[in-house]
Amino acid sequence: MQNKGYVGSVEFSENDGFLYGKVQDIRSLISYEGTTVQELLDDFHGAVDDYLALCEAEGTEPDRIVAIT
Repeated sequence: MQNKGYVGSVEFSENDGFLYGKVQDIRSLISYEGTTVQELLDDFHGAVDDYLALCEAEGTEPDRIVAIT
């Protein structure tokens, strides 16, 4: 998954029956989850947007994104 240059992992919990993941290649921990693929995608996009908004509000530079080719 990708959003605004950030890449997210996708994991599945068989015991709980839900999907989850975290944004890769940055120091901050940004996680997301959902019970469907669409919920997972929506939560991932929201998590990245929230992270970038927080960085802007605090006046800090977001972690550098690893380029994808």
